[in-house]
Amino acid sequence: MHKNPAARTTHYALTELGDETRHMVMFGRTIERVGGVAVRPRLHQRIFINALPFVFRGSVLWGAALVGEEIFDALQRQIMEDPELQPIVQRLMRIHVTEEARHIQFARDGLRKMVPTMPWYRRAFVANLHGLGGLFYRMLFTLPIQYHRAGLDGIEMRRVARANPYFHEKCVSSFASLSAFFEEVGLMGRLGRRLWRRAGFL
Repeated sequence: MHKNPAARTTHYALTELGDETRHMVMFGRTIERVGGVAVRPRLHQRIFINALPFVFRGSVLWGAALVGEEIFDALQRQIMEDPELQPIVQRLMRIHVTEEARHIQFARDGLRKMVPTMPWYRRAFVANLHGLGGLFYRMLFTLPIQYHRAGLDGIEMRRVARANPYFHEKCVSSFASLSAFFEEVGLMGRLGRRLWRRAGFL
């Protein structure tokens, strides 16, 4: 709304919005095709998510976009080569990682351009805020409901998963590229690093 509608950067942003919309349709149709049931956020989580646009602006938005996309992207690149994966899910992942590569580069370029001109307090804010992503992913990767649906004790399986060295290994490998980027551009703050380490991603 606030950008020049004739600018190429605006066109790219609109293209990315279109891509994300098509991804949601693709995910939804795949869930339907495999007979799955979507896990939906609870009311308090939806309220929190709806408030994020008031905080996610400029450099904070680009950082959040990278945290939201790169970790899943890294995991998908490993998972999609598994020969036991359902073909429809494998195809979905191939499409997703291909299109996410553009989005990730777009967000990285946005941050690279902004960091040199950021005031120190803004840089410190962004460099530490993204550390909350580690705690979020730790929760997301071990949701009890996924174990309940497999006929297991969700709370106990969450504890087992979080103590599993293989789980930690995959968390670290999924964050490695993004961690290196944050270090490169000077956006890995002391608190941010501590939060990622506490969550098992470093």
